[in-house]
Amino acid sequence: MNILITGGCGFLGARLARELLAQGSLALDGAAPRPIARLWLVDRVAPPADLLADARVQGLQGDLLEQIDGGALPLADADLVYHLAAAVSGECEADFDLGMRSNVRTTRALLQACRNAGRAPVFVFSSSVAVFGSAPGVPLPAVVQDDTLPTPQNSYGIQKFIGEQLVADCTRKGFVRGRSVRLMTVSVRPGRPNAAASSFLSGLLREPLAGERTVCPVPPETAVALSSPASAVRGLLRAATAGSAEWGPRTAVNLPALTTTVAEMVQALHALAGDAATALIDWRCDAAIEAIVGSWPSRFDARRAAALGLLPDEGFAAILREYVRENPQAIQLALKG
Repeated sequence: MNILITGGCGFLGARLARELLAQGSLALDGAAPRPIARLWLVDRVAPPADLLADARVQGLQGDLLEQIDGGALPLADADLVYHLAAAVSGECEADFDLGMRSNVRTTRALLQACRNAGRAPVFVFSSSVAVFGSAPGVPLPAVVQDDTLPTPQNSYGIQKFIGEQLVADCTRKGFVRGRSVRLMTVSVRPGRPNAAASSFLSGLLREPLAGERTVCPVPPETAVALSSPASAVRGLLRAATAGSAEWGPRTAVNLPALTTTVAEMVQALHALAGDAATALIDWRCDAAIEAIVGSWPSRFDARRAAALGLLPDEGFAAILREYVRENPQAIQLALKG
């Protein structure tokens, strides 16, 4: 089996790649497991050294749209395509043209290239909770259900919803076997901050644990829908392995969400690292970020995901402990217990 991952050298892409390589095989679309022969990682940067050390991995480095237009992607040989590459929420709101190029033109071009290749691969598209939004006159229900109508309220959410519709129509036409996975905000991400409006939901924990100051741009009572990195990857894997009947006729699925508040996240940080950590948080509201994050829903009834065996994380304290276990080199403060 051959697998291609766009954005394959980013945090989630690299984590997904490692999980696929560790499994060694995949039961694609409900079929019998087949060994993974080739894993192409498409990104602007080179793959991490540990992934390149695996003979099954090949990096395809460069601008994704240019690679598609130039015919550089081996889609005629790809059984499974993960489309994770995207411009993120904050930068899409700041630069409309960037978002349209990265999230709409590129997604359309990739689907067209899959069509031209004639292989009808399983196509897993990473969508987002941002397809849902609440605005005056367009309120969201208190709990988002599987059949709640997406009403995005920012450019990123609109672009992701356009991507979902493109995937749905290309699936209907038989060009791909599409599955759009609506990811919750993933926390805690290691590394450095990115341009996502939700980036602070990792930095709020990551930076203090590293002994660095951080800014929280929203009030403590702000409610959010989160998933751990491990839960996000489980959702992406399940989207590939579910049979068509099991996945169902609607291509987009809401992944399970842990509902928590910023205050509860800070409480978990305090329980783990005490005053030394929470004293490093500066509370300075940013109206633009608050407007974006505050428009996203925080409560989901993800029954379709549950039927696929996907459940939310136990609690934020468990997510934070998982981050510490996986990233000991990033922890500079003394931890309790």
